[in-house]
Amino acid sequence: MIAGKFIALEGGEGVGKSTQTRLLADALRARGIEVVVTREPGGTPGAEIIRGLLLGLDGEGWNPRAEALLFAAARSDHVERLIRPALSRGQWVICDRFLDSSRAYQGGGSGLSDEDIGELHRIGSQGLLPDLTLLLEAPPAVVEARLSARDTGGSDRIGGREPAYHARVAQAFAQFAESEPARFARIDAAGSADQAHAAVLSALSPLLSAL
Repeated sequence: MIAGKFIALEGGEGVGKSTQTRLLADALRARGIEVVVTREPGGTPGAEIIRGLLLGLDGEGWNPRAEALLFAAARSDHVERLIRPALSRGQWVICDRFLDSSRAYQGGGSGLSDEDIGELHRIGSQGLLPDLTLLLEAPPAVVEARLSARDTGGSDRIGGREPAYHARVAQAFAQFAESEPARFARIDAAGSADQAHAAVLSALSPLLSAL
Protein backbone atom coordinates (compact mmCIF):
# COMPACT_ATOMS: atom_id res chain seq x y z
CA MET A 1 0.00 0.00 0.00
CA ILE A 2 1.22 3.49 -0.85
CA ALA A 3 1.70 5.66 2.24
CA GLY A 4 -0.59 8.63 2.63
CA LYS A 5 0.39 12.28 2.63
CA PHE A 6 0.53 14.62 5.59
CA ILE A 7 -0.53 18.25 4.97
CA ALA A 8 -0.46 20.92 7.69
CA LEU A 9 -2.10 24.32 7.51
CA GLU A 10 -0.34 27.02 9.51
CA GLY A 11 -0.63 30.73 10.17
CA GLY A 12 -1.71 33.22 12.78
CA GLU A 13 -5.18 33.92 14.08
CA GLY A 14 -7.89 34.77 11.56
CA VAL A 15 -6.12 33.76 8.35
CA GLY A 16 -8.71 31.14 7.43
CA LYS A 17 -7.05 27.83 8.34
CA SER A 18 -10.28 26.10 9.36
CA THR A 19 -12.06 27.17 6.17
CA GLN A 20 -9.18 26.08 3.95
CA THR A 21 -8.88 22.77 5.81
CA ARG A 22 -12.53 22.03 5.05
CA LEU A 23 -12.29 23.10 1.41
CA LEU A 24 -9.15 21.06 0.85
CA ALA A 25 -10.67 17.95 2.41
CA ASP A 26 -13.73 18.28 0.18
CA ALA A 27 -11.56 18.72 -2.92
CA LEU A 28 -9.42 15.68 -2.13
CA ARG A 29 -12.43 13.49 -1.40
CA ALA A 30 -13.92 14.54 -4.74
CA ARG A 31 -10.77 13.05 -6.30
CA GLY A 32 -11.36 9.75 -4.52
CA ILE A 33 -8.71 10.29 -1.85
CA GLU A 34 -9.40 9.07 1.69
CA VAL A 35 -8.90 12.02 4.03
CA VAL A 36 -8.55 12.39 7.79
CA VAL A 37 -9.11 15.94 9.08
CA THR A 38 -7.69 16.82 12.46
CA ARG A 39 -6.36 19.73 14.51
CA GLU A 40 -3.82 20.76 17.10
CA PRO A 41 -3.83 20.83 19.96
CA GLY A 42 -6.30 17.94 19.88
CA GLY A 43 -7.25 15.17 17.51
CA THR A 44 -7.33 12.37 20.09
CA PRO A 45 -9.24 12.12 23.40
CA GLY A 46 -6.11 12.71 25.46
CA ALA A 47 -4.90 15.59 23.30
CA GLU A 48 -8.33 17.23 23.45
CA ILE A 49 -8.11 17.22 27.26
CA ILE A 50 -4.75 18.99 27.01
CA ARG A 51 -6.32 21.45 24.53
CA GLY A 52 -8.80 22.45 27.22
CA LEU A 53 -5.98 23.01 29.69
CA LEU A 54 -4.05 25.15 27.21
CA LEU A 55 -6.79 27.29 25.69
CA GLY A 56 -9.37 27.61 28.45
CA LEU A 57 -10.05 31.13 29.67
CA ASP A 58 -10.08 30.32 33.39
CA GLY A 59 -6.99 30.51 35.58
CA GLU A 60 -3.61 32.16 35.18
CA GLY A 61 -2.35 30.14 32.24
CA TRP A 62 1.03 28.48 31.87
CA ASN A 63 4.58 29.71 31.72
CA PRO A 64 6.11 29.33 28.24
CA ARG A 65 8.09 26.20 29.13
CA ALA A 66 5.08 24.42 30.61
CA GLU A 67 3.00 25.50 27.62
CA ALA A 68 5.56 24.03 25.20
CA LEU A 69 5.65 20.77 27.15
CA LEU A 70 1.86 20.47 27.06
CA PHE A 71 1.73 21.11 23.32
CA ALA A 72 4.48 18.51 22.79
CA ALA A 73 2.61 15.96 24.92
CA ALA A 74 -0.64 16.52 23.04
CA ARG A 75 1.20 16.23 19.71
CA SER A 76 2.92 13.02 20.76
CA ASP A 77 -0.42 11.34 21.47
CA HIS A 78 -1.90 12.78 18.28
CA VAL A 79 0.95 11.46 16.13
CA GLU A 80 1.04 8.04 17.78
CA ARG A 81 -2.69 7.34 17.85
CA LEU A 82 -4.06 9.15 14.80
CA ILE A 83 -1.59 10.61 12.31
CA ARG A 84 0.88 7.76 11.80
CA PRO A 85 -1.82 5.06 11.67
CA ALA A 86 -3.80 7.04 9.08
CA LEU A 87 -0.71 7.57 6.92
CA SER A 88 0.13 3.87 7.12
CA ARG A 89 -3.37 3.09 5.81
CA GLY A 90 -2.68 5.27 2.78
CA GLN A 91 -4.93 8.12 3.90
CA TRP A 92 -4.15 11.80 3.55
CA VAL A 93 -4.04 13.66 6.87
CA ILE A 94 -4.93 17.35 6.87
CA CYS A 95 -4.04 19.01 10.15
CA ASP A 96 -5.07 22.49 11.29
CA ARG A 97 -1.72 23.46 12.96
CA PHE A 98 1.24 21.24 13.77
CA LEU A 99 4.85 21.66 14.93
CA ASP A 100 5.41 25.03 13.28
CA SER A 101 2.72 26.59 15.45
CA SER A 102 4.74 25.62 18.53
CA ARG A 103 7.84 27.04 16.89
CA ALA A 104 6.02 30.30 16.10
CA TYR A 105 3.93 30.75 19.26
CA GLN A 106 6.08 29.32 22.04
CA GLY A 107 9.28 30.18 20.15
CA GLY A 108 8.77 33.40 18.21
CA GLY A 109 5.98 34.69 20.43
CA SER A 110 7.19 33.60 23.86
CA GLY A 111 10.94 33.45 23.34
CA LEU A 112 11.80 29.77 23.68
CA SER A 113 14.58 28.52 21.46
CA ASP A 114 13.79 26.71 18.22
CA GLU A 115 16.31 24.06 19.23
CA ASP A 116 14.47 23.27 22.48
CA ILE A 117 11.10 23.02 20.73
CA GLY A 118 12.65 20.81 18.09
CA GLU A 119 14.11 18.55 20.77
CA LEU A 120 10.70 18.16 22.41
CA HIS A 121 9.31 17.19 19.03
CA ARG A 122 12.09 14.69 18.43
CA ILE A 123 11.42 13.01 21.75
CA GLY A 124 7.62 13.18 21.69
CA SER A 125 6.80 12.62 18.02
CA GLN A 126 10.01 11.11 16.61
CA GLY A 127 10.53 14.22 14.50
CA LEU A 128 7.56 13.68 12.16
CA LEU A 129 7.12 16.54 9.67
CA PRO A 130 4.37 17.20 7.12
CA ASP A 131 4.97 16.43 3.45
CA LEU A 132 3.85 20.01 2.82
CA THR A 133 3.05 22.91 5.13
CA LEU A 134 0.64 25.51 3.77
CA LEU A 135 1.32 28.86 5.42
CA LEU A 136 -1.70 31.14 5.14
CA GLU A 137 -0.85 34.84 5.37
CA ALA A 138 -2.95 38.01 5.47
CA PRO A 139 -2.25 41.66 6.42
CA PRO A 140 -2.96 42.68 10.04
CA ALA A 141 -5.91 44.89 9.05
CA VAL A 142 -7.62 42.00 7.27
CA VAL A 143 -6.99 39.68 10.19
CA GLU A 144 -8.30 42.20 12.71
CA ALA A 145 -11.54 42.63 10.78
CA ARG A 146 -12.05 38.87 10.55
CA LEU A 147 -11.37 38.35 14.24
CA SER A 148 -13.79 41.10 15.21
CA ALA A 149 -16.50 39.36 13.23
CA ARG A 150 -15.57 35.86 14.44
CA ASP A 151 -14.71 36.21 18.12
CA THR A 152 -17.81 37.99 19.37
CA GLY A 153 -17.75 35.82 22.49
CA GLY A 154 -14.07 36.43 23.19
CA SER A 155 -10.82 34.76 22.11
CA ASP A 156 -9.14 31.77 23.71
CA ARG A 157 -6.22 32.25 26.08
CA ILE A 158 -3.56 32.34 23.37
CA GLY A 159 -5.58 34.10 20.68
CA GLY A 160 -6.35 36.92 23.11
CA ARG A 161 -2.74 37.91 23.70
CA GLU A 162 -1.48 41.38 22.83
CA PRO A 163 -0.92 42.46 19.20
CA ALA A 164 2.88 42.58 19.67
CA TYR A 165 2.86 38.87 20.55
CA HIS A 166 0.92 38.00 17.40
CA ALA A 167 3.24 40.18 15.31
CA ARG A 168 6.19 38.13 16.57
CA VAL A 169 4.30 34.95 15.72
CA ALA A 170 3.65 36.14 12.14
CA GLN A 171 7.28 37.13 11.73
CA ALA A 172 8.42 33.70 12.95
CA PHE A 173 6.15 31.92 10.48
CA ALA A 174 7.53 34.03 7.63
CA GLN A 175 11.10 33.24 8.67
CA PHE A 176 10.37 29.51 8.71
CA ALA A 177 8.93 29.64 5.20
CA GLU A 178 11.89 31.61 3.92
CA SER A 179 14.42 29.23 5.45
CA GLU A 180 12.61 25.99 4.46
CA PRO A 181 11.11 26.68 1.01
CA ALA A 182 11.00 22.99 0.08
CA ARG A 183 8.61 22.24 2.95
CA PHE A 184 6.47 25.38 2.92
CA ALA A 185 4.04 26.86 0.40
CA ARG A 186 3.02 30.45 1.20
CA ILE A 187 -0.65 31.13 0.50
CA ASP A 188 -2.07 34.64 0.06
CA ALA A 189 -5.15 34.49 2.27
CA ALA A 190 -6.07 38.18 2.09
CA GLY A 191 -8.76 37.71 -0.55
CA SER A 192 -11.75 35.42 -0.76
CA ALA A 193 -11.82 31.85 0.49
CA ASP A 194 -12.14 30.62 -3.10
CA GLN A 195 -9.02 32.51 -4.15
CA ALA A 196 -7.02 31.05 -1.29
CA HIS A 197 -8.38 27.59 -2.05
CA ALA A 198 -7.21 27.86 -5.67
CA ALA A 199 -3.73 28.75 -4.41
CA VAL A 200 -3.79 25.77 -2.03
CA LEU A 201 -4.66 23.37 -4.85
CA SER A 202 -1.93 24.87 -7.01
CA ALA A 203 0.62 24.31 -4.24
CA LEU A 204 -0.52 20.70 -3.92
CA SER A 205 -0.38 19.96 -7.64
CA PRO A 206 3.03 18.18 -7.50
CA LEU A 207 1.71 15.75 -4.85
CA LEU A 208 -1.58 15.25 -6.69
CA SER A 209 0.07 14.66 -10.05
CA ALA A 210 2.14 11.86 -8.53
CA LEU A 211 -0.99 9.81 -7.71
